[in-house]
Amino acid sequence: MKWTIHVIGKPALDYARAGVAEYEKRLSRHGGVELVTHRESGQAENSRRLLESSDGALRLVLDERGTMLSTAEFASRVAAWELDRVKRVAVLIGGADGHDESVRQSADLVLALSRLTLQHELALVVFLEQLYRVGTVRRGEPYHR
Repeated sequence: MKWTIHVIGKPALDYARAGVAEYEKRLSRHGGVELVTHRESGQAENSRRLLESSDGALRLVLDERGTMLSTAEFASRVAAWELDRVKRVAVLIGGADGHDESVRQSADLVLALSRLTLQHELALVVFLEQLYRVGTVRRGEPYHR
């Protein structure tokens, strides 16, 4: 299964760049992840771009109004997607104004990383870490305890 993360804005903060680089490196050993950044252009245009660029993929939208899952529950979802022969997963991370309703409505899963509103760079790092953690759970590696 190919994972593509579509995010509005490139990580500008040092901690975010370092975190993204670290988890991209870790994930590269297990199939990798593609990170696609889109320029901030306002909520409506951001939403249009995210929907257009994720067409044909299973859409996982990160939004604080979404479903909260444990790591084990997320790992089970990923396993189910693989059993359903999902080829592509597009993860959509909005900009400063978040997603408009059209993005949430188009989602196969709206996932909340927290009930707190997270700055999009932090959400990206947290999601990458969880994606790596899910991979280690599924491979039986000791990272996840």
